[in-house]
Amino acid sequence: MDIPLEITFHNLTPSPSLEADIRERVDKLEKIYGRLVGCRVSVEALHEQHRTGNIYEVHIEMRVPGDELVVSRAPHRAKERYASPDVRTSVRDAFKAAESQLKEFKQQQYGEVKTHPVLFQGQVSQIYPAEDYGFILTNDGRQLYFHRNSVMSEHFDGLKHGDPVHYVEASGDTGPTASKVWIGPDYHLD
Repeated sequence: MDIPLEITFHNLTPSPSLEADIRERVDKLEKIYGRLVGCRVSVEALHEQHRTGNIYEVHIEMRVPGDELVVSRAPHRAKERYASPDVRTSVRDAFKAAESQLKEFKQQQYGEVKTHPVLFQGQVSQIYPAEDYGFILTNDGRQLYFHRNSVMSEHFDGLKHGDPVHYVEASGDTGPTASKVWIGPDYHLD
């Protein structure tokens, strides 16, 4: 490990084996992003619970050139909080989130852009402005439901039968839907 690392423990006794585990996990972060400048890890026992054990919160601050990425991980859902209140589980989960955040930062920094969803062209086949929904006739003859909130402009009320649209298809609760709808035949996603 070549980067400065600060490890602190609050409301619990420092453990050499836990500290070694944290150092290994920071080494892995450094392998994911070789330009990591520094890292600070804080492990805190929030309360002592007689029935459920301690609840641990882990904070990870990763310093990168010109920025700082922060992960604060505490169990949020009741089942997660009390299922296994183990400090190593909390550390593992926090570092998993840190790895994900660091990978995303790396992709953004190196201009690796997520691909845009595929746009399809169709036309409005039915529109129900009072009920806030309509249907698009696809090029392959299917009907796709769309809601007012799916229209990417404020022109839902101006839509009429036969209007050309572009859309992104998604799976809804009751089958395929148009999750995003752009009005006009000349719309291009840039």
